[in-house]
Amino acid sequence: MREAVTASTVWRRGGRARFATLRLRRLAAADSFLIGAGIMIAFIIACAAVPSLIAPYSPTAMLTDSIMQAPSRAHLFGTDYFGRDIFSVVVYGSRDSLFIGFASVLVGGLAGGAVGALAGYAGGWVDSVLMRCNDILMTIPGILLALAIASALGKGLFNIVLAVAVSSIPGYARIMRAQIISIKGRTFIAASRSVGAKPLHIFWKHVLPNALSPLLVMATIGVGTAILTGSGLSFLGLGVLREIPDWGTLLSQGRGYLTVAWWICTFPGVAITLFVLAVNIVGDRLRDNLDPKKNTKG
Repeated sequence: MREAVTASTVWRRGGRARFATLRLRRLAAADSFLIGAGIMIAFIIACAAVPSLIAPYSPTAMLTDSIMQAPSRAHLFGTDYFGRDIFSVVVYGSRDSLFIGFASVLVGGLAGGAVGALAGYAGGWVDSVLMRCNDILMTIPGILLALAIASALGKGLFNIVLAVAVSSIPGYARIMRAQIISIKGRTFIAASRSVGAKPLHIFWKHVLPNALSPLLVMATIGVGTAILTGSGLSFLGLGVLREIPDWGTLLSQGRGYLTVAWWICTFPGVAITLFVLAVNIVGDRLRDNLDPKKNTKG
């Protein structure tokens, strides 16, 4: 009997050790992805902030003796039909693409958060009117709504930002409203009312700070979605008319040369993919850390 117990104990300890090792490996892999995503985001932000320190050529320099050259040591991403260095154009083009992503999320998050907070905290007919208008907007796919707004406003950087921001408002409003309704019914809110705290004080000091975590996670992931939407509008010809094109415009300009110079539109697409993937990885980690339901042990 003693030998059987000992063997069982040894097996259980070995199983726990294997489980702990497997868990550590998964955590290490997740941390590796997170570190890689952080490095990628930092590099692309550096490209937008100080492109002259990263790009080897001017984005407007037309090297007539190097037209449509394949990727090489002299030109990492090759050159286009004007002789421009693709790597330099991608680096400088990150400015408008990242501005569209971050600015539209900021505008859409603030506007949607304000609408959702007002609807959730006020309740009654205010909630009904705001949410019915929000539901109408949610019936329209985001990319179609952004396309319609951008077509109506015309080409321009701020018009694209406004179009992408408006298309994201319904999602932010819905999640903020749900959080406000959930928090304002909790015990500590009732305790604040019982001691005579004013509704506005309760909202700013207790309700709003506890409702921002899901909105922050959604905004982080929304940066990638906004860049995809903005690049799609630029690809369709509704983008910014500038000498230095953004990533979506680069894709549109290079699609006609895909069979003879694949690198012209491939590398801007890779830049979009890597940045969106990196932002989603960071957003998933934020959701794991900030979501109270996932942090609650069963």
